[in-house]
Amino acid sequence: MKVLSLMLIFLTVSGYSHVLQPQPRLTVAQVAELDRDQSDMTSEQLGDVSISAEEEEKAAELTEEGKTGGLTPETNSERTMAADDETSQKSDRMDQLKQEKVEEESESRLVAGIGLHKEARREMITVNQQNVEEKGGNGGIEAHMDNYCPPECACYGRVVQCSDKGVDKVPYGIPYNSRYILLMNNHIDVIQLDLLNEYVSMEFLVLSNNRLKDETIEGGFEGIPALKRLYLNKNLLISVPADLPMSLEELRLDNNHLSVMSEAAWARCPGLLILSLSNNSLGNGSAFLRNAVLSPLSSLRTLNLDHNQLTSVPLGLPLSIKQLYLKGNLIEQFRGGAFNGRSELMVLDLSSNRLTNKGLLKDSLLNATHLESLNLEGNRLKQVPRQLPKALHSLALTHNKIQTVPRDAFCWGNQSYSLSGLVRVQLEHNLIDMGKLDAQAFRCLRGFQVVHFY
Repeated sequence: MKVLSLMLIFLTVSGYSHVLQPQPRLTVAQVAELDRDQSDMTSEQLGDVSISAEEEEKAAELTEEGKTGGLTPETNSERTMAADDETSQKSDRMDQLKQEKVEEESESRLVAGIGLHKEARREMITVNQQNVEEKGGNGGIEAHMDNYCPPECACYGRVVQCSDKGVDKVPYGIPYNSRYILLMNNHIDVIQLDLLNEYVSMEFLVLSNNRLKDETIEGGFEGIPALKRLYLNKNLLISVPADLPMSLEELRLDNNHLSVMSEAAWARCPGLLILSLSNNSLGNGSAFLRNAVLSPLSSLRTLNLDHNQLTSVPLGLPLSIKQLYLKGNLIEQFRGGAFNGRSELMVLDLSSNRLTNKGLLKDSLLNATHLESLNLEGNRLKQVPRQLPKALHSLALTHNKIQTVPRDAFCWGNQSYSLSGLVRVQLEHNLIDMGKLDAQAFRCLRGFQVVHFY
């Protein structure tokens, strides 16, 4: 009976209730092992157990240990509390990750294209007002802390919207963890030295349409570690800032008074991908940009120089440029040295300039082997240019003074009858006499429908 009672105790300790059947014998040590690895044992393995007098005493100890899991009441309680804490921490972490994902999606939506929709801006303002009302004043939160929002601004997640507020300086207390800070359409005339250094997470800063000058921003952008996009268009700048962050990928300086730039400024941000300098005074009507001044920008993909005062296409441009915009300048010449090597250029806009056939040299596009779109609209051309790039898909020649189309205009080299890749040629608003056109001039095109005369 004693043995049988002991056996029942063992079986109930692990939460099992089994009918005993004759089976191969197990030792006490094997039975004790069941508590450690129940998943490997089945009820059929729990058979007759043979134990000695010595093992009875050990069995009693093991039974007592099995009831508490080998712990005293105090340690057992501690383990339970630790498990509860771990579960709580996991739950909190999951909630935090969900919240961060929601905030990131909201932030990306709110700053897409900068122009915030009225509903989005109203939502941000409502959130800010609720925080202030619930916590009273600034809610007891210190300036620059994560949940603080300056009274002049509206905040949502890590987007801080302080645009169109009429402020003359950067509002005090913007949280240091902000990713997007929008300050356009104000009267800001100075960026204090070291003001932005603490914003280690800031990726996007918009200061468009303010009153910033060269001397009032000197040193203001130095030491911002994560800044990728900087918008300084519509200010009063004369030169490119000399303290641009190394992390910068996009810079907009349109609608300023820029007339000079140096290689040193660009050497500070070699990873720049997009550079927009339209509507400035670059070139000063007669002067050229210094040779290869943009050469440090070896990763540049898009360069916008629309509506400046350039008289020729700048020389020594980065070979990495894929899109080059030179519309509305005073360009009379396009020389072969614009690209010193095989260029990756795909889109070139030279519309609304002063180009003549003499100024558009035969070798000017020699290295632009990937060029797909060429816009020469609104120039002074009298005939369709020869030696066009073979990869060209679209050619715009509207509003010129074109009278003739040379027989080999759309053919390349010795392969005079190989088909051109052109799918659209625009010749509207020229001086072409359709009765005098040489039909052979279009023999290399994929069809007469490619050409548009009207």
